[in-house]
Amino acid sequence: MTAPVFRAVGAGALLADFGDVIDEALFARVVALDRAVAAAPPVGLVETVPAYTSLLFVFDPLVTDHVAVEAHAARLIAPGGDFTGAHTHEVPVCYEGDAAPDLAAVAEWLGMSGEAVIAAHLAGEYRVFMYGFAPGYAYLGGVPEALHLPRKAVAVRGYPVGSVMVAGPQCLITTLPMPTGWWVIGRTPLRVLDAGAGRPFLFEPGDQVRFTRVRAEALV
Repeated sequence: MTAPVFRAVGAGALLADFGDVIDEALFARVVALDRAVAAAPPVGLVETVPAYTSLLFVFDPLVTDHVAVEAHAARLIAPGGDFTGAHTHEVPVCYEGDAAPDLAAVAEWLGMSGEAVIAAHLAGEYRVFMYGFAPGYAYLGGVPEALHLPRKAVAVRGYPVGSVMVAGPQCLITTLPMPTGWWVIGRTPLRVLDAGAGRPFLFEPGDQVRFTRVRAEALV
């Protein structure tokens, strides 16, 4: 395994970059470093932000600097990593009617039946890689290759909270009403974001997600 490349990000952040592909083994190294830093943080650390292939260290530049944070992080880097201790979350999804406005279009694009699209989505093994774009907006990897398709040419407004959508190898669950160019194939009553909770985000990077099928009455 190669060592990560460290890059300064402004005056108060440092990026440890492990690679440039979405890969579970690579991401396991990101998670391992994130956990090691959480257990033994450098002086002046404000937070860490894991992503698909990197870990961002945000620090107080009045307390420490890039050189010190990099030296501390470098001592904690392991040759590999795993997802020991990660949680598995079961997420119910309705694939019916208004809850799945793009299901028919996805099926047509891929040359599959609607039921085949649903079965493929349910069969996927999903990993929480990162949060981004909006509060609680968890990017999941693991969409089966049979369901890979590009984003829409134009974003569509008005998708509700809990919309389950796919694009390329990724899957998302919306936490706020928003426009999107992703393909909405279902909706879940589960809330990934609870702003009033002590831990507002349901998932942690490294967690697994399994989707299960429910009927429309579960959304009421």
